[in-house]
Amino acid sequence: RKTQIALAYAYWLQRTRPEVSVFWVHASSAERFRQAYASIAEKCQIPGHDDPKVDVLPLVKRWLEGKGRGRWLMVIDNADDTQVFFGRRAEPATAHTSGLEGKVGSYIPDCAHGSVLVTTRNKETGSRLANGKRPAEVGQMDEDESYRLLRAKLEDEELDRDELLVLSSRLEYFPLALVQAAAFIQENSITVSYYLRLLSQSDQQLVDLLSEEFETVGRDSETSRAVTETWILSFEQIQRQNVFAAELLSLMSLFDRQAIPLAFLSHYSEQQQDQEPRGRVQLTKALGVLKAFSFVTEDKGEGFDMHRLVQLVTRKWLANKGTMHHFATQAISTVSHNYPYCSHENRAICGAYLAHVHAVLKLEGTGSREEGLAKASLLHCAAGYFHYYGQWKATEDFLDQATKVRRELLGEEHPSTLTSMADLASTYRDQGQWKEAELLEMQVMEANKRVRGEEHPDTLTSMANLASTYWNQGRWKEAESLEVQVMETSKRVRGEEHPDTLTNMANLASTYWNQGRWKEAESLEVQVMETSKRVLGEEHPYTLTSMANLASTYRDQGRWKEAESLELQVMEARKRVLGEEHPSTLTSMANLASTWHIQGRVDESLRLMEQCVQLRLRVLGQDHPHTMSSSSTLREWEEASAPM
Repeated sequence: RKTQIALAYAYWLQRTRPEVSVFWVHASSAERFRQAYASIAEKCQIPGHDDPKVDVLPLVKRWLEGKGRGRWLMVIDNADDTQVFFGRRAEPATAHTSGLEGKVGSYIPDCAHGSVLVTTRNKETGSRLANGKRPAEVGQMDEDESYRLLRAKLEDEELDRDELLVLSSRLEYFPLALVQAAAFIQENSITVSYYLRLLSQSDQQLVDLLSEEFETVGRDSETSRAVTETWILSFEQIQRQNVFAAELLSLMSLFDRQAIPLAFLSHYSEQQQDQEPRGRVQLTKALGVLKAFSFVTEDKGEGFDMHRLVQLVTRKWLANKGTMHHFATQAISTVSHNYPYCSHENRAICGAYLAHVHAVLKLEGTGSREEGLAKASLLHCAAGYFHYYGQWKATEDFLDQATKVRRELLGEEHPSTLTSMADLASTYRDQGQWKEAELLEMQVMEANKRVRGEEHPDTLTSMANLASTYWNQGRWKEAESLEVQVMETSKRVRGEEHPDTLTNMANLASTYWNQGRWKEAESLEVQVMETSKRVLGEEHPYTLTSMANLASTYRDQGRWKEAESLELQVMEARKRVLGEEHPSTLTSMANLASTWHIQGRVDESLRLMEQCVQLRLRVLGQDHPHTMSSSSTLREWEEASAPM
């Protein structure tokens, strides 16, 4: 597009100012620059042009700068390679270095009667050639410009505007890609809709279409005539100019293309590769090169976006070079290292990074043991995010994969394998799959006792999990026996205010509650709630659970107002913190509806319980125990309130 703009300007200038001479210099390499100058010297019959001993570069420069020469414009097209104009920094000349490198920029004429127009994909080159002034950027085409470009190239009055806009959007309004698409459509006598179907088949099909050569006015005959090859030449140029920048481009192409965190790139730069770790300065310079070529742009936060077409072509470049598997392993390792297990405090980061998790889990790296373990860790941590937001099926899927990989690579009794098994059992429990949960939890508990000891925190957690499964099956005495052991040991080993100790106390209180031992339950629940507020905060999910438990105990003692007050607080806080459709939020709705119904507030309770049932059907499914329980309760209430 930049070349077309320069060409249009040159034609306009010749029409309006015929006395101004126009010289066109192809500058993709030092040799092309020299050829252009030789052509100028010959056509203008500059004295000395035919002398083989004369250097044509200073010859043309001096001649154009000469007084009385008349007005002229020189267009230097495709000045993308900084080294062509300014040479390699801090590198001595070698037998492999062209004698032109480092000198071409000094042969651009500079005088009052002449002007120079430069086109470049490299902002750094443009800025240096403009003596530090900010180059004029050719922005992305908008919908209307893209539509008019395609109409002009396809020359068909009956073209469907909507189809052309879809094509523009699919090619992200990139002019060269649009021109190439139009050329392919015309040369193969196909319709726009058929071309769109080709594009939709796969990313590989899109890359193949962008690899087709095409002709366009004003394009240098020696310049690549395919979008992919044009970019690949730039990639290779970047690799020559800054190896680290090429590595970052390769790595970034394998993440999701939007909001690539600076933290990922910083981590990669600090790792020991084949050389010393790179510091912040090297990272900044490498990213500067990629931004200069407009291959990446900074987003509003501390992150970067990559054009989808650039991403796909970069991947093709990696495949052609045989480095795809290497960088895939690096991408998996980078995301795995930076993705934490989800908690209340880091849930925003986990959500922001999730698209990159999905992207790298699709990659096939070198197949090393380290890569397998990195994938397993990533699967496990991402499952924590799904679990936090009550997405049980996704949690189960990720944990099942993590458990299988860890069993294979680490063995059945490795602590990491046991952690994945325990979390998978917990997910079965969340879905009401009690037998599957119990089987896994028994395995985990026995293995923890053997490997870690009776009082290890992980052993206590596995005992508590098994007790919870007993509890959910109504096996109160078995649950209570385990819970008392866990609570007393946890107080001694972890301390009375440790979050896990509070959870153990809450579990025991719940078991008392289910046996109708209200006062014992209430005493423990008040302790848990007050300590949770102080230690974890008023709106921490654990604090909200403790408030909900106490409200339930008040309700079962007929203390309706106290129960309602707590339940309202919990429901509103869970909506804010967890979201309106989180399973815990839905439990709060069901509890509050029950309290209202007991108080005779029938209409309010019916509306709230009906809302709860609809949401549980959508979120949990009709076969989940909570869905069936609330559906049954709603039917009973509706039948009881129906007129006789």
